[in-house]
Amino acid sequence: MTINLGRAAVGAVLVQALLAGTSLAAGPCPALTVADTHGLVGQFPQQFELAELEQAAGCTLTFSENPEIAALNARIGDNPATLPPVAARLPAEPLVVLPYQEIGTYGGTLHGLSNATEAGTSDVLSLRHVNLVRYADDLQTVVPNVAKSWQWNDDYTVLTVSLREGHKWSDGAPFTADDIVFWYNDLILNDNIYPRTPARWLFDGRPMRVDALDATTVQFTLPVPSPGLLNRFAVDYGQPFQPKHFLSRFHIAYNPDADALAAAQGFEGWGELLNNYYGGSDWKDVPSPLIDQSDDVVVPTLESHVLVAESSGGRTVVANPYFHMVDTAGNQLPYISVIDERYVPDKEVRNLKITSGEVDYKVQATYIEDFPLYKENEGNGDYTVHLAPSLGETVFYAWNTTHKDEGLRAIFNDVRFRQAMSLALDRDEINDVVYLGQGQAEQAVPADPRTVTFVTLEHRKAFTEFDPERADQLLTEAGLIDHDRDGLRERPDGSPLVILLQYSNQGSPVRLHELASDNWRQVGVRVDIKEVTSDEYRANASTNDLDMTAWRNDNVSAPTISQNTWRLVPTAGDYFNPDTGWEWANWFASNGTEGIEPPEDVKRLHALAEAFTRHPIGSDESNRIGTEITDIHIANLWKVGTVGGVKAPIIQHNRIGNFQPFKAVTYDYYWSYPYRAQQWFLKR
Repeated sequence: MTINLGRAAVGAVLVQALLAGTSLAAGPCPALTVADTHGLVGQFPQQFELAELEQAAGCTLTFSENPEIAALNARIGDNPATLPPVAARLPAEPLVVLPYQEIGTYGGTLHGLSNATEAGTSDVLSLRHVNLVRYADDLQTVVPNVAKSWQWNDDYTVLTVSLREGHKWSDGAPFTADDIVFWYNDLILNDNIYPRTPARWLFDGRPMRVDALDATTVQFTLPVPSPGLLNRFAVDYGQPFQPKHFLSRFHIAYNPDADALAAAQGFEGWGELLNNYYGGSDWKDVPSPLIDQSDDVVVPTLESHVLVAESSGGRTVVANPYFHMVDTAGNQLPYISVIDERYVPDKEVRNLKITSGEVDYKVQATYIEDFPLYKENEGNGDYTVHLAPSLGETVFYAWNTTHKDEGLRAIFNDVRFRQAMSLALDRDEINDVVYLGQGQAEQAVPADPRTVTFVTLEHRKAFTEFDPERADQLLTEAGLIDHDRDGLRERPDGSPLVILLQYSNQGSPVRLHELASDNWRQVGVRVDIKEVTSDEYRANASTNDLDMTAWRNDNVSAPTISQNTWRLVPTAGDYFNPDTGWEWANWFASNGTEGIEPPEDVKRLHALAEAFTRHPIGSDESNRIGTEITDIHIANLWKVGTVGGVKAPIIQHNRIGNFQPFKAVTYDYYWSYPYRAQQWFLKR
């Protein structure tokens, strides 16, 4: 599969194509679906703005609601008990969505399954996710969502976004451009929330300026050209809007009594109180106030479903009565009333629930090694297991180049060691045993080769041949010798060389690590493996306490690297996806006053990565810089890849209607987000 990602067309001319000889009189709008568009095509795939549809079809759309919406609203914290009519709850300009096959029916509970809070749950989060824009299911075209439209200036330093008039939060309060300004100025740049502004929201190390031009127009002014910002909004978990009307009550700039309010609730100060409701992150995959507060507070959202219950065992969300989408028959989305997500840390128990038909949808942390099990039980569980190409699923190994143990640090910084560990891997065996022969040997590269053109076959195959003799030679040259002839090498100082690989089954399959450990032992390197929870893995990585990291090489598809440099530079990654070189990252972040000074190639990559994001992805200059970045990665091999191009299973219970198999299984486009889960419905 090749996905060529160009710059999304903005301001394209509306195409109005009516079937030959067909005339649609003014009146009710036709119930369009992707399967039957009545010949009508809008500016963007599979959706219309309201006025666009009514003009194209010569109709007037009237609105309907979920008959359970009042009861669902009653479950949403302190929402007003009486709901306005549905037309008053929708924006004046709702987004009209074409269902895939048919107009759906309301109701029911979708059952989701995750490993734990903050572990394997983002695929369920994606079912309700919204952002300013998203990628269409072609994974090429950026389309409106919360935003109605957008416009760049000529050099990609000013992005102007138009919102929907009358859009409301889930509690009925107006959503305006001020909510976006509040998110950036009062949360992202707030050192009570972030002692150090997250690098992902800085541009060349500097903040952007966010201004509300009026209630429905917000302007992002960048210090350097940043054409990838729009791509970020299309794929990122972070939502660039927060409910100012709700959160400002905890902010000292808006409430002089915020400190007293914090003290009354047992917090040390207003910042800690505000952080409790904000969650300390744009990421919703964290315990919410519902889990640790005695009151029934629900933070307002723009998502299709609203969190109403949470515990250590799972979370429950209900349909948002103010959601901004409708179908082409005027039914307010979502169709599904409730999503219930359960946390099950044990993989075997999760598989049992899947194969017994207890799970409606699952894609994250399912592996092709279990495909035969899933396939065998399709009939018993009344589900379908799909196989789709994966992006960002090549598991990598990275050794801690800023290890606290100076002896291990020296070993891991020797490129001969990393090359040897790559050559020692029998990727053909790994492909056959773990991936059922569906993939091919592939090196870890900083950009997914299926989404860019600058990663060559030579890059992908570098040091991927199985050559234990060459690996043995390189390890010996690096001073790692088996002095006592017990079959295992010692460090240069004569002490045992023992490496601990801690891994989470969310990030990589268990059998892979067993095979890799055995391959490395065959060339005399002892690598012990230990399974830990995702939380433990991430916590140990963030304190620089891992010998090595192992995770899917995600966040490397074109939309992500076009605006986020952390996968282009072998430093710390981020908390959820740790890489290597944490102390290198500290050196960069502190301007050299802390951490460990990185080698010149890493410094060069840091500069190249910043330059890369200043050009539209796929442009000649972007490709030139991308080639140099990839060359440096392959020359140093900080990350060692295993098998790429694998397919991944998607579990879909047969009662889900309007489900369409994914073009790709990938976190990089945020799982189900391109496929508009709000138009899924439950048939029975």
